[in-house]
Amino acid sequence: MTESSVAGNDDRRSTNQNNMTENTAARTAEAHIQTTRIQSVSNGAGSQLMIALDVDGTLVDHDGHMSVTVREAAQAVVAAGHHVMIATGRSLNATLPVIEHIGIENGYAVCSNGGVILRVDSGLPDGYEILHKATFDPGPALRALRKRLPSAKYALEDADGNFLSTERFQDASFGVEAVGVDFQTMLEAVAVRVVVFSSENTPEEFNAAIRHIGLAGVTYSVGWTAWLDIAAAGVTKASALEHLRDRLSIEAHRTVAVGDGRNDIEMLTWARRGVAMGQAPVEVIAAADEVTKSVFDDGAAHVLRSLL
Repeated sequence: MTESSVAGNDDRRSTNQNNMTENTAARTAEAHIQTTRIQSVSNGAGSQLMIALDVDGTLVDHDGHMSVTVREAAQAVVAAGHHVMIATGRSLNATLPVIEHIGIENGYAVCSNGGVILRVDSGLPDGYEILHKATFDPGPALRALRKRLPSAKYALEDADGNFLSTERFQDASFGVEAVGVDFQTMLEAVAVRVVVFSSENTPEEFNAAIRHIGLAGVTYSVGWTAWLDIAAAGVTKASALEHLRDRLSIEAHRTVAVGDGRNDIEMLTWARRGVAMGQAPVEVIAAADEVTKSVFDDGAAHVLRSLL
């Protein structure tokens, strides 16, 4: 059996940053899992858990590969009858292969960092339906960013699932080929997600620019490189997951989340058991209840097996 690829990035990483926290996290991973092993989130008879799983850096590595170990652990938890949900920054078309890969035929998923909520149903013509899209006017944020970061690349997911981009900007997390447009066209669009990437700025310069701008009226998260994701105000993975928790009438103490990026912080604090991946940055680890091994050591599989 070999690893399989479901390539895409929902939060840009750098391997140098990975190494900064991985050793510390790995030393404490097993101890955390043993001491908090569903003491309050038990898997007793008749009790379904709601399990939210990030994709890039959690289920798949940064080359887009999901190991056999992780895939089989995820499939086992799905087969056990739990509500397993992908919660990712990826757009819809880049999320669907992951859903299929871990065997979810009926359930729910969160895409675009909470901007899109799906119901997965193998009986539907497309295999899913969109329950909700959170849209916003990207104009104010784009104008402010363009003024401060004139050489950056910009992409926008519109309300119809298309991607508009400047500067030949393309990324696997878009799930579709971006259509090149001028900046004015982008300003006039209705957005679900806006992505900004700068190859000419260091991450430190990029972060300083974002802080200086002080983006208002939107929710945003900064990746490990000069990468920015923007969603509608108040929209995060956690807000979408809470909507689904209420829809499914799942008790709050039966929630589990696993992630590694800054766009996972709200999700990890939302869950009763929030688990950070071993390579996660320090602020993500600080938000979690425990730390598992890194994505390179199948950390997600260790968590998923503990739920069986």
